[in-house]
Amino acid sequence: MLFSLFSLLLIILIFFSLHTVNKKPTSNSQDEDYSYRADYHFTVPDNWKNDPQRPLYFNEKYHYYYLYNRDYPEGNGTEWRHATSKDLIYWEDEGIAVPKYTNENGDPWSGSVIVDHDNTAGFGENTLVAIVTQPSANGQQEQYLWYSTDDGLTFNEYQNEPVMPNPGIENFRDPKIIWEEESQKWVLLMAEGSKIGFYESENLKEWQYTNGFQTENLGILECPDLFQLQTDDGSIKWVMGVSANGMEQGKPNTYAYWIGDFNGQTFTPDHKEPKWLDYGFDWYGGVTFEDGESRDKLNNRYALAWMNNWAYANNTPTLEEGFNGQDSIVRKIELKKDEQDEYYLTSQPKKELDQLIESTESYPEVEVDGMVTLETVGDAYQLETDISWDEAENIGIRLRESNDQNRHIDIGFFPRKAYSYVNRESTDQPNDNNNMVESKAPMDQHKKNAHLKILVDKTSVEVFIDEGKITHSNLVFPLKEDQGITLFSEGGKAIFENVEIQHMHSIHE
Repeated sequence: MLFSLFSLLLIILIFFSLHTVNKKPTSNSQDEDYSYRADYHFTVPDNWKNDPQRPLYFNEKYHYYYLYNRDYPEGNGTEWRHATSKDLIYWEDEGIAVPKYTNENGDPWSGSVIVDHDNTAGFGENTLVAIVTQPSANGQQEQYLWYSTDDGLTFNEYQNEPVMPNPGIENFRDPKIIWEEESQKWVLLMAEGSKIGFYESENLKEWQYTNGFQTENLGILECPDLFQLQTDDGSIKWVMGVSANGMEQGKPNTYAYWIGDFNGQTFTPDHKEPKWLDYGFDWYGGVTFEDGESRDKLNNRYALAWMNNWAYANNTPTLEEGFNGQDSIVRKIELKKDEQDEYYLTSQPKKELDQLIESTESYPEVEVDGMVTLETVGDAYQLETDISWDEAENIGIRLRESNDQNRHIDIGFFPRKAYSYVNRESTDQPNDNNNMVESKAPMDQHKKNAHLKILVDKTSVEVFIDEGKITHSNLVFPLKEDQGITLFSEGGKAIFENVEIQHMHSIHE
C-alpha cells in the first residue's frame, strides 16, 4: 500500500512537471532579479539622463554628449556626460566632459558641439567647440563657450563671461550651431520661448542676430534643429525642427518640423502648420546628425531622442535599479514626396541594428477574424509584417501580453476613424493621466493595407508604419512574464503576411 501511494504521488509529480515546461509564468509579481535596463537601446549607466546633444563624427567614431545628473534624485543640476561608438549601436562610456559648478555660471544645460576644422575660433585646427546654455549668476539663461583640445574627452571654459548675453527675455537656450556653406559663416539657432532666433558668426565668439521664426500654440520651444536633405528626384530642401508641445491642439509633444528654404539668415517654410516626426509620448529633445562615414551628407542623416516625457519623467521603475534615462534607437531619416507633391520626413531604424538579431521566427500568412495568438513570445525583438483588410474596423497586434490576456500593449489601425494608434492602457506604464495612454496619428480612412515594423524592448515600443512615414514611440513597463503576441481584427477579416519576429541580442552582454 505504501509503495502504491508513493508510485501514485510520483506519477502525479511527473505529470504536472511535464505540463508546466515552457509555460509562461502567471504571477503578477516581478522577479527580483529582473532588470528593466533596455537590451538594445542606449541607457544611462547610473543616476539620470535627459536631453541628448547632437552627436558628431570625429577621429573615426561618433561622440555623443548628453545631460547627466550624478546627484539624482537630489537635484543639483546637470553636466555633459560623454559616450562614443563606431556603429551607433554599441556605446562606450567616456565619463564627464563638461562638469557642473566649476564657476558661478552654474550647471551646463543643452547646447551643441562642432569640429572647428579651420580654426575659426583660434583654439587650433580640429578643436571641438561647444556653445552651452548656463543659468548664470544673475539668474538668466546665457550662452557660454567651451572647447576641447583632447579629442572631446574634457572641455575647458573659454571665459567667465557669456559669448551670447541674455537680451532680456525669459527663455534663451539650447543653441544649435551649423556651418552655412554659401555664406561661409557659422549659423546658430536659439530657442526663445515661442520663437526661434537666428544668429551668425565668423569666429564662434561674436554673434549677431539676423532674424527669427515665430510659432503659435506649440508651447515653449526647445532644442532647435536645421539641416538640408535631398529627395529621390534631386530636389534639395531645408528642414527646421524643434521640440514642441502641441497637446493643447491634439498634436504630439515631440519633434515638430517645417520644410522650406534658408538663405543664411531667414527660414521660409513651405507650409504654415508643422509636421511631426513622431506621434508617441516619448520622443523628446530630438537631434539629427550627419552620417560621419558617408560623403553624401544630403541623403545620409540620423536622428535620436530622449525616450521620456516631463509629465512623468521621475516616475519609472528603473529608479529602483539606480538609473533613469533611455534614448530611442538611432534612426535614418529621409526626405520624401507624397502623391500631392508635398515633402515629408520618414524615419526608420538604422540597418546596423540587424547585427543584434540572434534568431528569427516566421509566419508566411495568418488570416485573422477575431484573435490569433502566436506561439512566439519575447520581450526584446523586431516584428515586421504586411497587413491588408477590407471591411475590418480595428486591426492590429497585441504585444507583451499576459497569459490571461488582461495585460497587453495594442498597436493598430481604425481605418474608418482615420487614425493609427499605440495603446498602453492595459499594461504598466509611467503615467496615470488618461489622456496619455493612447497615441494617435492620422491616416487615410480609405486605406486598406499597411506595413508595420515594431521595435520591442524591455521598457519601450517604437512603431514604424509604411517605411517610417508615421512613427509612435512610447515607454511601457510590462511584467517580465508578459511576453505573448496576438494578432487581432474586429469587424471583419484581415490578412497578416510575411510576419517575422527577430529576437535581439543584448548590447550589455
